[in-house]
Formats: sequence, structure tokens, C-alpha cells
Amino acid sequence: MKKYISTFLLVILFYGCSTVPITGRKQISLVTTDQVLPASLAKYAKELKEQPLSKDREKTAMVKNIGNNLAAAVDKFLRENGKSAEADAYQWEFNLFENKEENAWCLPGGKVAVYSGLLPICKNEDGLAAVMGHEIAHAFAHHGEERMSEGMLAQLGGIAVAVGTANDDHAAIWNMAYGLGTGLGMLAFSRTHEKEADELGMVFMIMAGYDPEEAIHVWERMAARNKSHPPVILATHPSDQQRVNDLKAFLPKAKEYARKYM
Repeated sequence: MKKYISTFLLVILFYGCSTVPITGRKQISLVTTDQVLPASLAKYAKELKEQPLSKDREKTAMVKNIGNNLAAAVDKFLRENGKSAEADAYQWEFNLFENKEENAWCLPGGKVAVYSGLLPICKNEDGLAAVMGHEIAHAFAHHGEERMSEGMLAQLGGIAVAVGTANDDHAAIWNMAYGLGTGLGMLAFSRTHEKEADELGMVFMIMAGYDPEEAIHVWERMAARNKSHPPVILATHPSDQQRVNDLKAFLPKAKEYARKYM
């Protein structure tokens, strides 16, 4: 029975893997964006009902403009790499919420929220582009779907054992997926995901015409802020000197990647 279980899991791993563009990292892909999109859209609609939008027209326009520029960069990359269907699937929307929390997030499918409390840390349009690029990169790299896939894979292992002991627990897969789905897009991403989002976000902000140096500065400001009163965004986005060092080291590569698609 153990042999069959191992074979079962290996087949899932083999056929359920994909590659993140640009970084080339292999990821588990048992859940597609199409599968999580309904929950993502419902989550965003709920946030729009429960949270007030900013009445500051200038800042709202800034968020939307930066978001559209970054989305155009992502769209261009996808289409020039034979991924037009994926580009068409995004339903980009950018809103500034009137919320004192220092936070921002992007749900699968391209629904992006920026909280007004984060703007002082971003300081300028380039800083905001760095943060929004980072969040958009999570959606681009399908990090939310990957986390759900990892959770489902863990459940599959348990279910495979349960099958061998005549204990029918198939529903656990869907309970896991649903449980993760309730926090869709705002999961505590791993350091691997965070580093990848930093790198991808930097590439996209360069493509969109923003200064990538500011990506380094904005995370330095967040790290400094973290010493006394950490921004909410850092609850799931670890920020330390290593992160700043990684961004500095990646900057030449980011410029090289971006030049190919500008």
C-alpha cells in the first residue's frame, strides 16, 4: 500500500508542477486561477462593501494610474511570451481604501487594494509602484494558488493513508481548499514567495517606467519603521537587511530582464 501511495503522490507532483516566469522556479500547481477566481471576486466585493474608499481624488488617481501602468507591463510580458490567454484572464482593478493600516494586497485575478495609511511610507509614486508591483507579483506568480496546492497536497497524503485504512476522508481536500480560500490572497507567504515577489515587482516597475532604486529605499523605510511600530503589511511580509541586500544584488538583473520587454 505504501508503494501505491508514494506512486500516487509522485504522479501528482509530476503533473501538477509549473514554472514561474522570469525566476524559473518550479512550483506545485494543483489549483488554477480559474478555480479560485470566484472566491477571489467575492472576497473583493465584500471588502468594497465593508471598507470605505478614499475620497482623496488625487491620491486615488495616483493609485489607479500606477496600477494600470504596472498591469500594462505584466500584460505586455505575458503576450510577448505566448501567454495571451493568461493575460486576458486578469480582471485588473485598483482602489485606495480609507484605512489607517499600513497595508496593501492583491488577490488572484488582479484585484488590488492599497490602504491610505501606507502612502506616507511609500513617500512617492516610485515607492508606491514598488509596493504595488510586489503585491501584483504575488498574483502573477500564482503564490496564493501555490499555497492552496501545498495545503491540498498535505491533505492528499493523509487521505491516501486513510484510503488504505478504509477511512473515507476525501472531503478533507475540499475543506482545506475552502479554509484557505476564506483568506484568499492575504496569506502569510513564505520567504521564498516574498523574495520572488520582490524580484518580479522590481522588473515590472522598471518596465512601467518607475525608478527601481526606490524599491530598495521603501523597504529600508519599512524596516526602520518595523523597529518601533511595524506596518501591518510586514505581518506577512518579512523585512530585514537581508531583503534590502537581495534587492540591491538583483537590481542589475532586473534592469536586464526589463530591457527585453520595454
